[in-house]
Amino acid sequence: MTIHTTPHLNFRGTAREALEHYQSVFGGDLVAATYADMGAPAGSPGAHEVVFGQVVSEQGFQVMAYDVPADRPYSRGDDPFFVSVRGDDLEEITGYWDRLSDGATVLVPLAPSAWSPLYGMLTDPFGIT
Repeated sequence: MTIHTTPHLNFRGTAREALEHYQSVFGGDLVAATYADMGAPAGSPGAHEVVFGQVVSEQGFQVMAYDVPADRPYSRGDDPFFVSVRGDDLEEITGYWDRLSDGATVLVPLAPSAWSPLYGMLTDPFGIT
């Protein structure tokens, strides 16, 4: 299996605008799902904001982005990015997760999600999410 890492940028209400900007610069396909797309009530605060977004170009540019929910702390520049580790072998990814989670703070346990066969989020002992 081949794995790769992708910068995952964090915003407060401007993820779609940022993704559109990166697409205008690098080309590629833009995909964005909102919190409403994932089940949040359409009229709730932040429902129109991006829970999962990415731009991927044929030339190799790839970036992910989302809008940090209002109930989570956010200060522009303090936590500007995550690192996304992706692969296509669930057993191998689980092995990486098990080793990465040792000494880490697990924010979302590794499990199937609406957008991925496996998804998890943790902050490692060095402060990287």
